[in-house]
Amino acid sequence: MTDIQDFTIKNTGNQDTLSQNISAACDMMTRIYSEGYYPKMKVYRSWSEHNPIIEGEFAKPEVYRWYLQRELAKLSRSGAEVTISPSRKTVSLNDPKILDALDEDHWDFTKKKLFLFPAERIDLSLDRLEHYTGTDARNFQRYIMFTNYDMHVEVFKSRFPDCVCPGRKVQMPAYHHKMDDNLGLTLINIGVGPSNAKTITDHIAVLRPDAMIMVGHCGGLRNRQEIGDFVLASGYMRSDGVLDHSIPKNVPITPNHLLNHHLQSVLNKEGMTYRTGTVYTIDNRNWEFMKQRVVQEIHTSRSIAIDMESATVATNGFRYRIPNATLLCVSDKPLHGQPKLGQAAQTFYQNSKERHLDIVIRAIALSKKHFPGGLPNASIRAMDEPLMGGGS
Repeated sequence: MTDIQDFTIKNTGNQDTLSQNISAACDMMTRIYSEGYYPKMKVYRSWSEHNPIIEGEFAKPEVYRWYLQRELAKLSRSGAEVTISPSRKTVSLNDPKILDALDEDHWDFTKKKLFLFPAERIDLSLDRLEHYTGTDARNFQRYIMFTNYDMHVEVFKSRFPDCVCPGRKVQMPAYHHKMDDNLGLTLINIGVGPSNAKTITDHIAVLRPDAMIMVGHCGGLRNRQEIGDFVLASGYMRSDGVLDHSIPKNVPITPNHLLNHHLQSVLNKEGMTYRTGTVYTIDNRNWEFMKQRVVQEIHTSRSIAIDMESATVATNGFRYRIPNATLLCVSDKPLHGQPKLGQAAQTFYQNSKERHLDIVIRAIALSKKHFPGGLPNASIRAMDEPLMGGGS
């Protein structure tokens, strides 16, 4: 057993002392984990009649230290007393028993939690995140952008030449423009399809990012759309299917209003042509081969664009309480005799890639300016909410 003693954070009113104590608590959590134990956090709230004490365990706390420091400061300033102590020994990721701790079907929706994920899930997700993206999990920043085109990666690397890049060839490479306190940007090339979108957002979720934005291309579905126009999603038609067992299809999924407001502000300022509306996300790239069925759903849902990832990212954002948004660029109009063909697509990509990414980066800058402590997420929270991340 480790000889580390319990450490308690109390707010005495001196903010410098509080900051030092929170930093020391995070150091202690890292030390506990390095010695082979999960650090446990116990939060005591004297004012709570039904949930005065809430406990939780963590893994690899140094990876999301910025988040722990922010949330511990919120709890302490509200009058909570926080104690850090060693808990049980860490479970090997090769141990078959770890699957029992990962099963979200066992969540108790009537019991308030401290954190959304158990320690074993954090451990496994961070390991898989590094495997898929080829970068250390500590490099991930608070603002995550997803793309499925190398051209957006080229623009990102050109804009941020000192960004951290993958050290090897991987399935979903990530690129990080690092800033103090993890306030920078991360871009991940997730490839094509809803399965990849679900996989990466499952693991990104444990980092508790402040925002996720899909930066992709789409097929325009309306007569008056032109190649190069933008689509700002206001809702989604979920025909991807990969999260239907976790979030019923009759649950409304909408992007974060404030993120959309910032994206719209930049689009308007730059005089860009765009439409807001429903994005139809499908799991079949060759949906044209079953045109009648798909077009019927497009008409029923009043969708204005079709893609393969946006609804998946948005639904997992809703599932894991992460503010998200979607900005797409029309690359083809398959229902109007303008399918995505090789040479025309390459010309479009060259003309749109810098402008597209620049709009999203500028919108994120507005979000950071107006909400430095993270975007409000009350609209995607429920009665089972964890204490950390905005709960009370």
